[in-house]
Amino acid sequence: MGRQGSGSDRRYALTLNGGSSSLKFSLFELDGKTRRLGGKLDRIGRPGSTFEVEGVDLERQTSDVPAASHVEALDALFGWLDREVGPEAIAAIGHRIVHGGPNYRAHGRIDDALIGELERISSYAPEHLPAEIAMLKSCLARDPGLPQVACFDTAFHRDMPLVARMLPIPRRLHEQGVQRYGFHGLSYSYLLRDLRRQAGEQVAAGRLVLAHLGNGASLAAVHGGRSVDTSMGFTPAAGVPMGTRSGDLDPGLVRYLAESEGMDARSFDRMVNHQSGLLGISGTSADVRELLAAEATDPRAAEALALFCYRIRQSIGTLAASLGGLDVLVFSGGIGEQSAEIRKRICSGLGFLGIDIDNAPNQSAAAVISSSTSRVSVRVIPTDEEAVIATAVAAILQHKDQLS
Repeated sequence: MGRQGSGSDRRYALTLNGGSSSLKFSLFELDGKTRRLGGKLDRIGRPGSTFEVEGVDLERQTSDVPAASHVEALDALFGWLDREVGPEAIAAIGHRIVHGGPNYRAHGRIDDALIGELERISSYAPEHLPAEIAMLKSCLARDPGLPQVACFDTAFHRDMPLVARMLPIPRRLHEQGVQRYGFHGLSYSYLLRDLRRQAGEQVAAGRLVLAHLGNGASLAAVHGGRSVDTSMGFTPAAGVPMGTRSGDLDPGLVRYLAESEGMDARSFDRMVNHQSGLLGISGTSADVRELLAAEATDPRAAEALALFCYRIRQSIGTLAASLGGLDVLVFSGGIGEQSAEIRKRICSGLGFLGIDIDNAPNQSAAAVISSSTSRVSVRVIPTDEEAVIATAVAAILQHKDQLS
C-alpha cells in the first residue's frame, strides 16, 4: 500500500474487533463506505500467533508475529500501519465492545467516564471486556487527541421488551443491572442492513430470525427492524451450545459441582466458556468441519453435531413464538455462511413453520436457499461487523444520530 496517508489528504478510520484470541481490523475511508484494507491477528496468547492483511492496493501478506496479549497484537498492528500507511493517516478508531451494561445503550465517543463504567462492569463479560479495555487504553495512550468510538454489541438489543430482558431472580438484582442483554449486535445490524438492500424495506421490517453461527453462536428475533428477543443473556455464555461454550444450563449444576467436585466459581466459569459446547461433548474438537469429517466413525462427534443443530432448531421455534410467526430466516457467521450440511440439518423438521430449503442453492450458499414453495424465505448473508463500526464512526464524527 506504500504509505498512502503520508503527505496527502487521505484520512482513514481504523476498526478494531477483538475476539478471545484474535484481533480483526480494517481501514476505511472516513465516509465509512469504502474499505481500503483488512486483516486479522490470530492465536493471540498462544504459540504461533499470526498476522494477515490484504487490501485494495495490497496483495495478501501473512507473517508470524509474537503476540502474548491483545495489547501486543495491537502494537504489532500499529507498527505495520506506521510503516505501510503512515501514522498520520488514521483520523479515528472504532472499537467493538461486547458489553455496554445498563448505562451505555448506543455507540458513542470514548471518554474517561465510559472507561470507568467498563471497568466497573468488566465481570459482566470477563472473557472479553478486560482485553477490550486494555486496547482502549493503549490506543488513547498512543494518541490522546484521536477520536475513538465504542460500538457496543449490546446496543442492538436495547429496545427488547422488558419481559424479554428480565431474569426470574430477585428484583433487586435486576435493578443492579443483572438482566438479559444479548450480543452479536454489530453482526445483526449488518444483516438487517444488507437484507434491506437485497429484499427491500418491507421484507426487512417483517418477522425475522437472524442466526449468527460461529465459534460463538446466537440467534435474534427481529420485527420492525428492532430486536424482540435473543438467545444469549446476561453473558455471551448463554443460549445455544457453541464451539467451547455450554449455552443454557440447569443452575442447579453450580451447587452440584461445588459439592461433588469442589468446583469454585472460577473453575465453573472456565468449564462453561472453554471446555464445553462442541468441544466438551465430542472430547476432540470445537470445529464443525472436523466433527463433520469424523462423525461417521466417531459417535461423540456425531452427538455433538446433533445437539448443536437440535438446540438451534429449538431456538428458532422459540424465537418464532416470540414473533408470532416467521417470515425470514437468515444464516450468517462462519458456520452459518459456510456449512450447507449444518444449515440443512437445522432446517430439517422446521416444516411446521413453513421452512423448506432447496438443496442446490443451499449447497452453493446462494443468497436465497429456500424452495419456491417455502412460506419462509431462508437466506445466507455474510456478516461484516467492521462495516457497521465504520458507519458508526462516520456518523458520530459528522454529529449525526448514533447508529445501533
